[in-house]
Amino acid sequence: MAFATRQFVRAASSDAATAAAKKLLIKHVTIIGGGLMGAGIAQVAAASGHTVVLVDQSDEILKKSTKGIEESLKRVIKKKFADKPEAGAEFIQKTLKNLTTSTDAASVVHSTDLVIEAIVENLEVKNKLFQTLDKFAPEHTIFASNTSSLQITKMANATTRQDRFGGLHFFNPVPMMKLVEVIKTPMTSQKTFESLVDFSKAVGKSPVSCKDTPGFIVNRLLVPYMMEAVRLFERGDASKEDIDVAMKLGAGYPMGPFELLDYVGLDTSKYIIDGWHSLEPNNPLFAPSPLLNKLVEEKKLGKKTGEGFYKYK
Repeated sequence: MAFATRQFVRAASSDAATAAAKKLLIKHVTIIGGGLMGAGIAQVAAASGHTVVLVDQSDEILKKSTKGIEESLKRVIKKKFADKPEAGAEFIQKTLKNLTTSTDAASVVHSTDLVIEAIVENLEVKNKLFQTLDKFAPEHTIFASNTSSLQITKMANATTRQDRFGGLHFFNPVPMMKLVEVIKTPMTSQKTFESLVDFSKAVGKSPVSCKDTPGFIVNRLLVPYMMEAVRLFERGDASKEDIDVAMKLGAGYPMGPFELLDYVGLDTSKYIIDGWHSLEPNNPLFAPSPLLNKLVEEKKLGKKTGEGFYKYK
């Protein structure tokens, strides 16, 4: 019996070693989209020793992205290397050495291990991008989307590599936020999933796993919470100010739901809830809000426009 047990343990260990050997060690990363999210992902990937190419439509956008990364790195070293300025300067130099930029995605994916898409939240635009890159990327390359609200499965189906496709949802600001949601579709292979988890850990994040369900974990809980706060206000049950104070002092949240809505952007929140409502029209959690729709129609989108639920100077 003991012999059989030893044989089983050895076999299990061998199987685990074989599975580990099959995982892709991600060294070269291509990030599409030089906005806040794309630049943030590029920064943490380059800082952790990956070779990174950041892609966007123009050199002007990429110069802005690179400048933003440099400024962010300076803030990082003030904390990380407070007593070692020389080590901090070396850290910035090494990170930037790992980072290059390009305006031609198709020409730079030929040697990449991982493509992370962080462009506009539009399924048609994303699918068109992935269809194009699918023709030029090597067979082993994993594709991932940083979407916060769209179905990963629909994007994967636009390519011929459904088993090498998953979600990597980082949070803003990427250098500060420790969480990454790793999304596995029904077609995502275990090898791909484990490679994405390992990459998330390699860039210093704490990965959590979720199926391809609307909003994944965080937004699936957060967006309905914010929408219910709006409905509470719409019904006249409480003022938006008191709702925000209640959630900060009573639940310990750093921001109230209306403050958070203004920070995220009312157009973004409306886009997410409208998309979910189209998928599950009978789900009361995903019901649209007349007040939110009105504010978006009036271009009162939150902090970025100077007014949303609150006014900003």
